[in-house]
Amino acid sequence: MNNNIKQAWADLDAQAIVAKDRSILGLMDDERPGEFSARAGDMLFDYSKTSMDRAARAALLGLFDAAKVAEKREAMFNGAPINETEGRSVLHTALRNLDGGPVNVDGLDVMPEVLDTMARMEAFAQKVRNEAFTGQGGAITDVVNIGIGGSDLGPAMATRALSPYHDGPRVHFVSNVDGADIADTLRGLDATTTLVIVASKTFTTIETMTNAATARAWMSEIVTDPGAQFAALSSAEEKTQAFGIPAERVFGFEDWVGGRYSLWGPIGLSLMIAIGPDAFRAFLRGAQAMDLHFRCAEPVENMPVMLALTGIWHNQGLGYATRAVLPYSNRLGRLPAYLQQLEMESNGKRVSMDGADLTRDSGPVVWGEAGTNGQHAFYQLIHQGTRVIPCEFLVSTNGHEDGLAHQQRLLIANCFAQSEALMKGRSLEDARALMAAKGLEGSELDRQARHRVFPGNRPSSTLIYPLLDPATLGAIIALYEHRVFVEGAILGINSFDQWGVELGKELAVALEPLVAGEASAEGKDASTRALVDYVLENEVR
Repeated sequence: MNNNIKQAWADLDAQAIVAKDRSILGLMDDERPGEFSARAGDMLFDYSKTSMDRAARAALLGLFDAAKVAEKREAMFNGAPINETEGRSVLHTALRNLDGGPVNVDGLDVMPEVLDTMARMEAFAQKVRNEAFTGQGGAITDVVNIGIGGSDLGPAMATRALSPYHDGPRVHFVSNVDGADIADTLRGLDATTTLVIVASKTFTTIETMTNAATARAWMSEIVTDPGAQFAALSSAEEKTQAFGIPAERVFGFEDWVGGRYSLWGPIGLSLMIAIGPDAFRAFLRGAQAMDLHFRCAEPVENMPVMLALTGIWHNQGLGYATRAVLPYSNRLGRLPAYLQQLEMESNGKRVSMDGADLTRDSGPVVWGEAGTNGQHAFYQLIHQGTRVIPCEFLVSTNGHEDGLAHQQRLLIANCFAQSEALMKGRSLEDARALMAAKGLEGSELDRQARHRVFPGNRPSSTLIYPLLDPATLGAIIALYEHRVFVEGAILGINSFDQWGVELGKELAVALEPLVAGEASAEGKDASTRALVDYVLENEVR
């Protein structure tokens, strides 16, 4: 760690000490919301309900500069191999570079291939949608996307989010190797009018290929040529061919697209079939607009930068270990799960880029649920628990449902009320007055009042936008992608590998024959041996 970085962290630490008992409400005046917010297009990010003041923000911006994030940002967009542990470029942004110029990797422009793959996807999606591509029983009525991780979370989240724009076949998602997932999904579907999309870059992901084999066996019971109703999102052409999928229905992508960043290309095929190529291009253009904003806007006006610096302030500065993502949109119900992978797989590291142990905590625990459901589940802990949990609210001004504007206004009111309550809280004096008004007196009044105290002074931010349409969703996802990049760059880690996933995979492969009773558990630890014995004793074979 160079001296500039050390000094920048020291400056931030000094500001965090000063802010420890600072009143957020005490910072609030008429000018603060305008000064402590950022705009991108018609989206507004308001971080004024945090303890960050001008001095703290200056320290955060100093950290941004010391870490040379702007230089690292340009290296990413220009195709440099910033994923150093795997020697790869990081160019998911190229998949939405619809109006940009060349993007070079090792001296070669990747854009012609990107645009060609996009054109092939659009042609196939259109054939499915207009019934030019059919199953044995006629027009495709259902699409089943089989993948896991980035091959599932992204398209599943986005397809649900953009359900008002669906005018194609029904789309279903299978990810879990638990047989219940695929059994429940296929139950009730007509195999002769179902298209199965197998999403695995290597075509070796064990959960995905197990489910794909199950889907093919299910289809084979009725369909003469099941391969005729399969497509693959993979770069392993020999394996897809061996599976029986013709090359014209195989859509590949390069190793410079990480799984959790892959929604913009072939992994988004299921979404494209659901909403159509035009809406999918609008989705890409929304992300592209956020890319341009991220590259061009000054740091203090830059939405991804300020979202990231707010996260750094709360996690590494003030020591808040978790962040709650709270979309006040039922259709964004899968966004917290999507961001769990995006953020925790990217920045859940313990060593810096050079392999040295981190001297600070890495990424936070990310979790959440759609409002207003979450209010009746875990908001109790957020408001009155002993730990401070920064909250990130998302809400749109308008809904899609005609005649239900009053419900959208109620949704917005609930969202704003929660952030206000987190900031203001309720004092013991106010709680005592509330109980006195109910006729309580003496010790009982005091006891009941204490249960109704809200500490307040709990931070939140709000992302607000006019409508959850394809372009806005694209911008939101790109916003969080760039947030992850900025936080990782400041921490000095590689946000684009995921070695922590590998060990469990390796051990699972070794354990499968043990669980099947085909090999001895000798050499395993006592607990694992006992668990295997339990399975062998109780499994119905």
